[in-house]
Amino acid sequence: MNDIALTVQQTARPTGFPTRDHFRFAESPVPEPAPGTALVENLYWSVDPYHREMMDGDFELDAPLEGRTLGRVIESRDPALPEGEIVFHREGWRTHSVVRAAETRRLPHYAGVPLSAYLSVLGGTGLTAYVGLTRIARLREGEDLFVSAAAGGVGTATGRFARLMGAGRLVGSAGSPAKVSYLKERVGYDEAFDYHAGPMADLLAKAAPDGIDVFVDNVGGEQLGAGIGALRERGRVVRVGTVGQYNTPDAPPVLFDHADVVEKSLRIEGFLVRDHRDVQEELYEFAVPHLLSGRLALDETVVDGFERIVDAFLSMLGGGNTGKMIVRDLSRTG
Repeated sequence: MNDIALTVQQTARPTGFPTRDHFRFAESPVPEPAPGTALVENLYWSVDPYHREMMDGDFELDAPLEGRTLGRVIESRDPALPEGEIVFHREGWRTHSVVRAAETRRLPHYAGVPLSAYLSVLGGTGLTAYVGLTRIARLREGEDLFVSAAAGGVGTATGRFARLMGAGRLVGSAGSPAKVSYLKERVGYDEAFDYHAGPMADLLAKAAPDGIDVFVDNVGGEQLGAGIGALRERGRVVRVGTVGQYNTPDAPPVLFDHADVVEKSLRIEGFLVRDHRDVQEELYEFAVPHLLSGRLALDETVVDGFERIVDAFLSMLGGGNTGKMIVRDLSRTG
């Protein structure tokens, strides 16, 4: 085993878009597990839009960052964490982590399901999409959806899950013509558009001329205003995130007709996926059979090498990913 551990630390608070200069890699000896803990050699790391928001104050400076991670137990001082077991935990952005059993989740073993899926459609990304559709939107068969940032991790999972649940027309926004093509040709969206191509309200009206029943919003800003305006009577907005404003805190407020909320009996609801961890097993029951049958595909952008985790994070913030952005260490995963 390599006797050097690497961690990524944030060194300063960014104003606007972060750069590599806001991070550093720190070396230290591989830690020893204390009684009641285990040493995990990390294999896969998730980089997520919410990390940018946490950089403004939630992440402690000059300390290892947190993040969703999969790793193998390589030394254990707790029988609840047997050596060789693959576990999920949140002590990420480092090559090695010391964890307690209560801080981990042992992964189920489904032959034919790749490990990366537990950070994408079977992980927090997929759980966000599933909760948004089933608990917040309460999607009904035949209903029409609009999804912003539809080519990202949550957006692709939302589209694929909605199609499997019998949704009607699926419309998505994305940041490039290539992503628009991917959504229509690979994910199953009926229509998609590049949000750079004109005023959002006009683009959405053209893509969904008869309106929508559900809007799953990952972006905020102008897209949120346009989505609210396109809702039919008793329409629902599922607020997942505001990635379009994380790097522009001085962005103007969202504009929409507030009277519509009353006159059309609209519902606008946000949620945090951490409050719905009890739905994890239900997600497995729904998604795993579709993964094994081939009806559900993985949408992932995989970057090899822990040393590239900061670059992967910055690329994701700039729209460089299609589907879920994941970092892996090929030297350990094989």
